[in-house]
Amino acid sequence: MFPLGSVLLPHMPLPLRVFEPRYLTMLRDILGDEPAEFGVALIERGQEVGGGDVRVDIATIAQVGSLDTSGESILLIAQGVRRVRVDRWLDDAPYPRAEVTDLPDPEWSDDLAPMLQRADGLVRRVLKLAEEAGEELRWPPDIVLDDDPAAAAWQLAAIAPFGPLDQLDLLRSPTIERLLSRIIDLVDDAETLYSA
Repeated sequence: MFPLGSVLLPHMPLPLRVFEPRYLTMLRDILGDEPAEFGVALIERGQEVGGGDVRVDIATIAQVGSLDTSGESILLIAQGVRRVRVDRWLDDAPYPRAEVTDLPDPEWSDDLAPMLQRADGLVRRVLKLAEEAGEELRWPPDIVLDDDPAAAAWQLAAIAPFGPLDQLDLLRSPTIERLLSRIIDLVDDAETLYSA
């Protein structure tokens, strides 16, 4: 497990700079597996570096995509693939570990297409407002999303300018309908802030 101060959502890339000995050991251990995977969980309290943190009970499994080992630290690009429930955190030696259970992937229904379209328009509008306000954005308003509508719904949750606790709430969504409904509600709140 790789606890972070941010939330990884399914279908999103995760760039990491790995330098702590415990995570270098973790990488060495998982790279023999195919596919090489690790869990990413939000730190509820504490710091990313050094351990001793408190973590949430839901995580996203990330698959290692590429590695750059040419520098002093390892640059890694992983991709969020599925959600898991953390049943029990284990001892952090030699690195954070947990017993997990896969959560079912919420199913897409074509009845949700209008809701997805509405959420997409709202998220892009708020990203544009943030851009016009001079905020530094991680994702541009014109970013291209996946053709698969369920994947696109998760990607919208990730690119919207929400904090980690809101993204954690979205990660817990049991259905795509709930995910899209919460995105719309949160974006409405964000748009009000920019319009004030």
